[in-house]
Amino acid sequence: MAVYWCTEVIPLAITALLPAILFPMFGILESKKVCMQYLKDTNMLFVGGLVVAVAVEHWNLHKRIALRVLLIVGVKPPLLMLGFMGVTAFLSMWISNTATTAMMVPIVQAVLDQMNSTEQDLTITDQPNGQVNSAIELEEKNTMTSVQVIGNGDVPEEPRALGDREVKKLISKGMTLCVCYAASIGGTATLTGTGPNLVLKGQMNQLFPENGDVLNFASWFGFAFPNMILMLTLSWFWLQFSFMGFNFRKTWGCGMERTDKEKAALNVLKAELRKLGSISFAEFNVLMLFILLILLWFSRDPGFIPGWATFLFNKDKEYVTDASVALFVALLLFVVPATKPKFNCCSRNSFSPEQNREVMKEPFFPAPLLDWKVVQRKMPWNIVLLLGGGFALASGSDASGLSKWLGDQMTPLHAVPPWAIAVILSLVIAVFTECTSNVATATLFLPVFASLSQSIEVNPLYVMIPCTLSASFAFMLPVATPPNAIVFSYGHLQVLDMAKSGIVMNIIGVLCITLAINTWGRPMFSLDTFPSWANATAGK
Repeated sequence: MAVYWCTEVIPLAITALLPAILFPMFGILESKKVCMQYLKDTNMLFVGGLVVAVAVEHWNLHKRIALRVLLIVGVKPPLLMLGFMGVTAFLSMWISNTATTAMMVPIVQAVLDQMNSTEQDLTITDQPNGQVNSAIELEEKNTMTSVQVIGNGDVPEEPRALGDREVKKLISKGMTLCVCYAASIGGTATLTGTGPNLVLKGQMNQLFPENGDVLNFASWFGFAFPNMILMLTLSWFWLQFSFMGFNFRKTWGCGMERTDKEKAALNVLKAELRKLGSISFAEFNVLMLFILLILLWFSRDPGFIPGWATFLFNKDKEYVTDASVALFVALLLFVVPATKPKFNCCSRNSFSPEQNREVMKEPFFPAPLLDWKVVQRKMPWNIVLLLGGGFALASGSDASGLSKWLGDQMTPLHAVPPWAIAVILSLVIAVFTECTSNVATATLFLPVFASLSQSIEVNPLYVMIPCTLSASFAFMLPVATPPNAIVFSYGHLQVLDMAKSGIVMNIIGVLCITLAINTWGRPMFSLDTFPSWANATAGK
């Protein structure tokens, strides 16, 4: 399976079905037990969260949020980059990284086009004595047809024009790169934000069933969100330094008026927002349900106080989980109407005959916010199978004794400090995920790292959390993750640009994770002790 996942000779989702075929044939697990792994609680959490994300995307609520925030942040290039990164990261916490990037990059491109065209207009017209530079005008006309003008030695291109063009190229590279990087970083902040996080949640429940729900939406957010903010800030500094230079006065616009480029960018954002019109009844309802979902997730089991689920349902056992909440809100999306209900049956006498005929044509019950066709079209079902394949693989490894054997082989690592093991493994995962799917990477390695942590008697989360986050750090190659491919397709970047920036991004990511897991992560997950739930499982 590892070879198939890395080479993708057959689709990843189909490879994930191999345990259901091979484990019964080899006498490792019964077919019933294998198939049960493909639709566990974690899978349903993923499905419920994605249904809500589909609703947000379907009604363009994410685009409205993005444009509003960008108008607030401002349009100076460094601040605009910060705005793009912040909005992309926030949206990526709740909807897929791919959908977020696909929505944000056209906005970035429109802003860049408007800024560049404004500067070109100023360059063309701003000549001595009001004369238009015919060489520049000719070059602009020929740009679209890729025809080069050769031999115009009488009018050499000014060094300033060359410098301006290089600056524009660098800004375009930085602006587009920041979107795909922010999408990958933002997805790490929530449990449902990206596939590897859910793989970790499922593997913890699979390998350590007595863990006491140590990983839930609230606990993960409390750990990963500050790490996301830190990493996003450092990434912004790095990208700004690489592509724009760093000038405090220019960045924050202290005492400076807006340039024509900035005014043009602002007009683009305002025009895009005007196209959306005022907020609709459907958008408002989706926003309310989205807020309800977040509040229910956070208050179910906050950790420092008993949550509503503890009082109402989970007094003896954990009946209600994060998956229950996600499915409840997903169900409401198929019930809550998309338009205001019209109770016209009681006031038909006030209408003219023509109006009555129009009223009769309208359905008595308005359409809901979502219908199944939309969900079926936009739901990434392949990830559901990938998650299930990982759980089945972990179950088979445990039943066959492979997990125990791997743990025994790693006993000599007991002499290595745990923090060094976590750093080394995080770097390995960050490199490996450049070549294969992040979900497949987490699925392959997390069971092995769980066995490693048991053999050296370290809290499994101390190793598994950094490696899970590292699986999302696909920054170096266009093929590493769909957001990278989307950004690369716009033509501003070369592979070398992404590789040079991505190496530093990987280092920033691993350093941030190391800091997080060794500071606020220690008290949150009791990482200084080897927990009884891990010890009991190891002793089975």
